[in-house]
Amino acid sequence: MSQHQPIQVAHHTISPLHRPFVIAEMSGNHNQSLNRALAIVDAVADAGAHALKLQTYTPDTITFNGQSDEFYIRDTQSLWQDKNLYKLYEQAYTPWEWHKPIFDHARKRGMIAFSSPFDTTAVDFLESLDVPLYKIASFENTDHILLKKIAQTGKPVIMSTGVSSVADLDESVKLLREHGCRDLILLKCTSTYPATPESTN
Repeated sequence: MSQHQPIQVAHHTISPLHRPFVIAEMSGNHNQSLNRALAIVDAVADAGAHALKLQTYTPDTITFNGQSDEFYIRDTQSLWQDKNLYKLYEQAYTPWEWHKPIFDHARKRGMIAFSSPFDTTAVDFLESLDVPLYKIASFENTDHILLKKIAQTGKPVIMSTGVSSVADLDESVKLLREHGCRDLILLKCTSTYPATPESTN
């Protein structure tokens, strides 16, 4: 497959020869309010985004409520310094029962709606909502069980490259290809939040 072969997602064509495909990331910006989440959908649609992306996990599928130091963010530059990971994910996750109303509203506003699954149960759930593509987060791009599950859907995949070596990415790309992923976009990602201009490139 040519690295410049166009990728079709719904009515959008993604390639270097087409206009940029603009994806709005909701993440935890809903602050645990469905009304705020739906307002974000309207705001990004009004701003001209082509797609809306969520993150699909629960605190229990991404970590566990450990109390040792490894389960706390100790980076003094982090927005979440000294936060427990489990508690942080409780605040940030998008309840799974919200996905359908958010996706329905995004589609009504003319956008594609999809998500980053963080485990195989999330892929099964997103398949039940008929998402047209998948995004693989940087920290999951070496999770071969997850990658295989996503590839087997046969849908286009966007995979972030942050924190991984070229060898890691080569292995992950081969695995995706071997299990049915034809359309793959690698996304340059700086895994720093917030990213400073100095660390961006």
